[in-house]
Amino acid sequence: MSRDALDRDILLPSSSSFDEDRMKRREFIAGTAALLLSPRHSWAQGKHHRLGFLAIGDGSGQALNQAERAFVDGLRSYGWMAGRSLMIESRFTYPQDRLAASVAEVIALGPEVIIAAGPQAAVALKSATGTIPIVFVAVGDPEGIGLVQSLSRPGGNITGLTTAVPDDFLGKRIEVLRELIPNASKIALLVNPHNPWKPILADYAPRTARKLGVALPAVEAATTEELDVAFAAAAAQHADGIVDVGDPLTYVEAQRVIALAARYHLPANYLFQHYANGGLSVYGPDIADLFRRAVGYVDKILKGAEPSDLPVQQPTKFELIINMKTAKALGLTVPPSLLVRADRVIE
Repeated sequence: MSRDALDRDILLPSSSSFDEDRMKRREFIAGTAALLLSPRHSWAQGKHHRLGFLAIGDGSGQALNQAERAFVDGLRSYGWMAGRSLMIESRFTYPQDRLAASVAEVIALGPEVIIAAGPQAAVALKSATGTIPIVFVAVGDPEGIGLVQSLSRPGGNITGLTTAVPDDFLGKRIEVLRELIPNASKIALLVNPHNPWKPILADYAPRTARKLGVALPAVEAATTEELDVAFAAAAAQHADGIVDVGDPLTYVEAQRVIALAARYHLPANYLFQHYANGGLSVYGPDIADLFRRAVGYVDKILKGAEPSDLPVQQPTKFELIINMKTAKALGLTVPPSLLVRADRVIE
């Protein structure tokens, strides 16, 4: 989504062209405008609000993905109309090394609330502002990476919705993959080393490996080109399968990741539902549902609530998807027990 065409700033003439009386008049008008556009006063007067939206974009760096569109649709259900009661300032940074510039752009626009899609965007925004309310979406462990003090009491200017629940979510994903490849002894973890969640993964992945009796070597990719290297490394280590831990990079490059898994004959498990188009298996939260629920927090904050008083929400909808066509191409037999539990089976 590009900057809303209806969002036009009012430009006042330079003060150098005014005499003293007109200068005072301008200062009065500016002061009054600032009052009317303050969050709480503008709500009472029915004025426009400004919302920031920051995410890792697609290859063009501009488009909303399918899950993010659910957020815009959800705004309407709360009575917020883009371009009327609400102006949306969106920035989609791609590649990810433009993130700092995008953060600065969003903050400079003076939004009343900023939506941060993914951990990188959330961490960058929190580091850049301690005053503008932030609502993050799709962050694996917000407490572990230091975004919030706790899930129940976030503290500060940030809250949101996480992708994981407190128990061993990664372990569940590995178990799904092992049902597809019962004799697997080594499953690679595809990780972006720049993801704030990576140190946490490095801490508990060994515990998960011991618990499940399987080796979990990490293969890393921070750029599109490095994805090829990561899959080649997994194959060189004779991995029996691969788990895409989940990252904006791999989300954007989903079709490339799926193609690489097929090229190296690696059965894979993915976190996000849009991998189901060609991906072997998916187990993860309904991200579109998280974005829809985020609208509720935006609505509360625009009406005066503080982020510190809004507990971090966890996903309530998960989906298990099996792609039978991909399983057949890999020579895998999908056990009936897995098919029975699947929410969707793609023939």
